[in-house]
Amino acid sequence: MAGIVLENVSKDFVGPHGRTVPAIRSLNLAVASGELLAVVGPSGCGKTTLLRLIAGLETPSAGRIQMDDRDLAGVPPAARGVGFVFQSGALYPHLSAFENLALGLRLRRVARAEIETRVREVSALLGLAPVLGRRPGELSGGERQRVALGRALINRPRVLLLDEPLAALDAPLRAQLRREIARVHRELGGLWLHVTHDQAEALSLGDRVAVLCAGALQQVAPPRELYEQPANVFVAGFIGSPPMNLIPGTLTSRDGQWQFAAAEGRPGRPWTLPGTLATRWADRGGRTITLGLRPEHVVLGSAGAESAGETLNALVELVEPLGADGACLHLDAEGCRLVAQVTCVTAVRPGERITVTLRLDRAHAFDGATGQAL
Repeated sequence: MAGIVLENVSKDFVGPHGRTVPAIRSLNLAVASGELLAVVGPSGCGKTTLLRLIAGLETPSAGRIQMDDRDLAGVPPAARGVGFVFQSGALYPHLSAFENLALGLRLRRVARAEIETRVREVSALLGLAPVLGRRPGELSGGERQRVALGRALINRPRVLLLDEPLAALDAPLRAQLRREIARVHRELGGLWLHVTHDQAEALSLGDRVAVLCAGALQQVAPPRELYEQPANVFVAGFIGSPPMNLIPGTLTSRDGQWQFAAAEGRPGRPWTLPGTLATRWADRGGRTITLGLRPEHVVLGSAGAESAGETLNALVELVEPLGADGACLHLDAEGCRLVAQVTCVTAVRPGERITVTLRLDRAHAFDGATGQAL
């Protein structure tokens, strides 16, 4: 099995008028043998470029990529032992599912009996046996993606790269294929990199999740750690649905208590911080920070406000139902725009005034200048 290490890898493209466009910036990343690493970020952040660099379809502008302690500089794609599953599937429309699966082996002149064996093994693994005689145009979207996955797996790659393979599928199919991908990885092992713009997909699939923004690696961590301990403002705002409430302001000290004064245009009344936070952030007195609060920590009512945080009066601007998960309430809380995620909203309607408590004991803080977590 393979391990991959990227050291200070950058990739620049030449844009219009000869301008250099950075796609990957000084990226350092190590992926262990047997790991499924999910790579997530907004469109254009460099996710696909990262896969293409590992596959050898692009050459780094700087830095180096190693696989099993072997420098990949100058190693052609075919010699890297890497499988690639594209977003479109990239199946040959005139070939049957069986022929698409077998094509790579035939080009390598593998014996016919071995091809038959491998196709049957992969089709059994992916539930493709009933459709092996059909062409791509006769397959559903999920079946086409399973054939594309099987075509990569049949070559027994050391590393499997998946470039948004579920993006074109509807929600139920995406959920089904997520389960299939997770199951197949558990059964086969190997090092897989799964690129997606869908954070739910990344968090459900990845042993760890790498977050990219503008070609720079923001954080790599297990899913729960990524959610509960975001490294910076970008990760805090990107991971989580609905995203974290991010409120700029200043830390101040008054009458022996540390308080958070939200920026201009926010509530005029400062919020008193619990002792644990005050102790952690005391050296930031007078400095600008961004206070972060997950929507589930903006709770209805004032129960426990004395120990848990700050109570605010709020106008309900929008109620966004989430089915069995309750609803999101979009609030104007004394001039502060907040989103609350609640499990029960039977009596709450847009235009109503309610009381909410900010669980400041669960708050995060980020440096106002750098955006890094404090």
